[in-house]
Amino acid sequence: MAMSSTPPVRRLRLGLPRRVFSQVLLMQLAIAAGVAVLATGLFLAPLGDQLDDQAMRRALAIAQTTAQQPQVVRDLRTTRPTANGPVQREAERVREATRAEYVVVMDRQGVRWSHTDPERIGEVVSTDPGQALAGREVMEIDDGTLGRSARGKVPLRDVDGEIVGAVSVGIAYDSVRARLIHAIPGLFAYAGGALAVGALASWIISRRVQRQTRDLAFSDIAGLLAEREAMLHGIREGVVALDRGGRVRLLNDEAQRLLGIGGEAVGRSPDEALGAGRTADVLAGRVTGTDLLTVRGQRVLVANRMPTDDGGAVATLRDRTELEQLGRELDSTRGLIDALRAQDHEHANRMHTLLGLLELEMYDDAVEFVGEVVGDHRVTAEQITERIHDPLLAALLVGKATVAAERGVALWVSDRTRLPDRLVDPRGLVTIVGNLVDNALDAAAGTAHARVEVELRAEGRAATLTVRDTGPGIAADHRELVFAAGWSTKEPPAHRERGIGLPLVRRLAERQGGSATVGEAYGGGAEFVVVLPEALTEAAPEPALTVPVTTAAEEESR
Repeated sequence: MAMSSTPPVRRLRLGLPRRVFSQVLLMQLAIAAGVAVLATGLFLAPLGDQLDDQAMRRALAIAQTTAQQPQVVRDLRTTRPTANGPVQREAERVREATRAEYVVVMDRQGVRWSHTDPERIGEVVSTDPGQALAGREVMEIDDGTLGRSARGKVPLRDVDGEIVGAVSVGIAYDSVRARLIHAIPGLFAYAGGALAVGALASWIISRRVQRQTRDLAFSDIAGLLAEREAMLHGIREGVVALDRGGRVRLLNDEAQRLLGIGGEAVGRSPDEALGAGRTADVLAGRVTGTDLLTVRGQRVLVANRMPTDDGGAVATLRDRTELEQLGRELDSTRGLIDALRAQDHEHANRMHTLLGLLELEMYDDAVEFVGEVVGDHRVTAEQITERIHDPLLAALLVGKATVAAERGVALWVSDRTRLPDRLVDPRGLVTIVGNLVDNALDAAAGTAHARVEVELRAEGRAATLTVRDTGPGIAADHRELVFAAGWSTKEPPAHRERGIGLPLVRRLAERQGGSATVGEAYGGGAEFVVVLPEALTEAAPEPALTVPVTTAAEEESR
């Protein structure tokens, strides 16, 4: 089949343009045109009534002026109604001077004494003159022998006030309509000018909208919004947007989870939504920098804040809790590896010593040497487990004692330490003790007579932890700063940041309604005290002692 060479006809598609700029311009032009037409209509509607009222008042004024002339009354009484009579001449003079359509003078019977058409003089008027002859002034628009006119009628009185007739004056209604029509072009000119100004303003506003929307269509904007919502609530990174007033205007799902707040935070400042603290300071921009560390609850967060063009800001939050825990575990593992390496070296030395004693046949000395070596480690472990009955915490301190010995620091567990195996959150207390002991070992290492003392006491359900060291101590003006996330006087290791352990300790203590403080230890160094009011469960009641009851028969049988 041969194909036709005629190009396909493109159908004209009618409808709104797709671009936001074009739609806004079209809508604004329609609004401006509608307002101009409405204003013109609202102006023309009362204009006709005003012109009618002005014409009737003018006719009434001419009639009143004519009725005030004494010679008209005198001529009405002394002459006859003729085409050349004095009343007709005076009425015509007034009509020509005022450019009225007619000036009619009538007697009490309604007979005309004057008229524009002389042949109608002597006839009865075509409209009812009763109100004017009754002494009332009349303004109206009515049809008569000369057509439609605006009329004014007044009574004609003599010097004694007696009504002898009436004067009726008419203004041609065509002249009123002509005035109205004459005013319309000027009104349309003003309306057109206003429409032109409105169109220009609409074009300027639409151009601004075009630049701000980057000439996108409404469908594109709707698609971008849908994609933004899906992206914000789908990514595993918290996003917090703030307006120029510093109030939260957007929170994605991950930010709500990391910060522990809900949608009620929208419209509030970070201080109101989160409470005072480093996290609120970072979001509000009071703390500047990149990859800022902050602690929220039990989570370690990395925050970055970037200002926006409208004066607001967008902050992103990443959860580094697991990474920080892995870093601490890596530190602990490295410490244990170093301790094992030192123990291996020490063990080799002891084996060489033991071998020498055996070769020298100093068997008693060899037995004594082995007993001392084994006894030291056993005594340390037994001392810890006798005072601390929780296995996790006891194992932690036994391991820390080994690490401390390798670093040249004596780790002591106070004689006043007593902790039963009734901990509500053993892992939380292990985190607290581990952080404080690590910091104390870092502070005491390298000092003369380096020593770290740990004391754990239980009173009812409360537990009090005290960790003392012989390090340089903490200056009084830094004792609150050490609990701020990201603050540290030490160089951070390669795999993680400093300034997280102590804020985490305080957060864990405050979560249980407790506190964490730091002061000066006796003899120098730092003393950290953590109070946990609800650290222990209630003690189990003592079992009641039962005394067997024997009967008289049983006694006799015995």
